[in-house]
Amino acid sequence: MEGDARREVATFHFSEESGAMGPLLFWIHWIHVLAAVIWIGTVYFFNFFLTPFLAKTRAEMRVEVFRGLVPLTLAWFRWAALVTVLSGGLIYGHWVASVGSAVFFYWPHGLAISVGGLLGIVMFVNGWFVMHPHQEIVIASATRVAQGGQPDPAAATHSRRVVLASRTNLLLSIPMFFFMVAAGHGPSMTTMSQTASPTWFWIVTLVVIGAIEINVMTGLQGAFKKPLDSLAGTLAAGFVLLAVFYVLLEIIR
Repeated sequence: MEGDARREVATFHFSEESGAMGPLLFWIHWIHVLAAVIWIGTVYFFNFFLTPFLAKTRAEMRVEVFRGLVPLTLAWFRWAALVTVLSGGLIYGHWVASVGSAVFFYWPHGLAISVGGLLGIVMFVNGWFVMHPHQEIVIASATRVAQGGQPDPAAATHSRRVVLASRTNLLLSIPMFFFMVAAGHGPSMTTMSQTASPTWFWIVTLVVIGAIEINVMTGLQGAFKKPLDSLAGTLAAGFVLLAVFYVLLEIIR
């Protein structure tokens, strides 16, 4: 069984490297990477540049940014995220079909790419279904102020939810990027599991990710939200999460 699994994996790597995956899959890979660069690039733009800038600028400047720059950036952010997830799903399906689910989900490479993909889906959900609707309210309030009206009293609450979701996506992007790259280029990820079962691995992973999402969706302040109040805290939490997932994979390997 183990020998058959190793042959399946070797055949898969040979077909990938020799170009047997076909031109269509190559272009899907290219589209996936290009869309991901745009998507994650906007996540980093919001967190590393725009948010610190808005915290220090004048109120009238913030209004113009929310009316002009933010809607434009969010449009690229949302559609690039959708293309990334859809193309990634096609690539993932190809990998599972190539080696078989019985091998793929007991293979550290398969577990790594699955974790990266799951984190990407969570980030997609945060962008489309948390950040976007709340940001629309903030933008509408800024537009009203620019037209001489009064700001929406709830805008600050919605803005806080946007920041929490955006910072969470920044946090998740650290382990997501690592496992996406490691799955294809990390030599330790290609060693087959001998006896360990991935069931407990997925239980722990889903509990951790679920707790992170609950933190985004509920409340606006609290001890578990404190790291998201700063870039340093968010990045530190991201690397801690990466370490947790990496140790889990090493144990199962």
